[in-house]
Amino acid sequence: MRQSYSIIVPVYNRPQEVEELLDGLCNQTYEFPFEVIIVEDGSEVDCKKVVDGYRKLLDIDYYYKDNSGPGLTRNFGFEKAKGTYFIVFDSDCVIPHEYLEMVDAGLTKNYTDIFGGPDAADHDFTLVQKAINFSMTSFLTTGGIRGKKNGVGDFQPRSFNLGMSKKAFELTGGFGEMRIGEDIDLSLRAKQLGLKSQLISEAYVYHKRRTNFYDFYKQTFSFGKTRPFLNRKFKGTAKITYWFPSLFVIFYTAALILAFVNFWYPMYVVLGYFTLIYLESSIENKSLVVGLLSVFSTLIQFFGYGLGFLKGTFKMK
Repeated sequence: MRQSYSIIVPVYNRPQEVEELLDGLCNQTYEFPFEVIIVEDGSEVDCKKVVDGYRKLLDIDYYYKDNSGPGLTRNFGFEKAKGTYFIVFDSDCVIPHEYLEMVDAGLTKNYTDIFGGPDAADHDFTLVQKAINFSMTSFLTTGGIRGKKNGVGDFQPRSFNLGMSKKAFELTGGFGEMRIGEDIDLSLRAKQLGLKSQLISEAYVYHKRRTNFYDFYKQTFSFGKTRPFLNRKFKGTAKITYWFPSLFVIFYTAALILAFVNFWYPMYVVLGYFTLIYLESSIENKSLVVGLLSVFSTLIQFFGYGLGFLKGTFKMK
């Protein structure tokens, strides 16, 4: 059975981002109708004028509601949707023209009630955005869990590029009230109910993420702080890999201290690892500058997530 798609985008004070996202949706190669629902989450700077400019180009609806966070805002959009399958984007995503065609092909070949897609850096992203994207998606930094790991059942889609059937929404109740980690919480609750998920690797989006390293640190710190709570809420989901950033922070700090007393071997391990980061990112992005910035963004990511994870762990204890 062919799905009818409803695209839901929560927005908070980002009208310019919405314009870029809607431009991508206007030029989809997908041959069948789909609807777009923009939900303004109590923004002070709304995007209604931007949306109005696309009403002749898209089947689009706009809603304004009081601020409640991204999860509940997505649920609001789900309740308004008329489709049989819902797709969620963050407002800072740019959508490739083949996106919906790839989603439909993936679900036709292997239907699941939930899917996720990867993210990538577009050619016009800033050098910092490209470095952050590398740190979040490289096998050397995250093991490729954010879009380069194929599998069904264990894959946990992220909310910047996530789809779920109307049935899955009705069974799970959609997103919870968490403002960080709400997508993982949804994925784990869905799995408990026997719903399967998959990665559709061809259905990628260009995700702009944070535009500076300070905001990137705050974001990764929040991710790390939330993970111990999810581990406790969902018994049996904790993995040793969640400790890796924290262990790296401890090892890196110890290596610095030992280097001051002229014992360099641990620091050689650190330097060797970051050399690999530099080389892979430089080759992938065809830029030595992005390679150097990727070393810095990876360090920020590990310290942000690692320290957040330690804080969340000790706070619960």
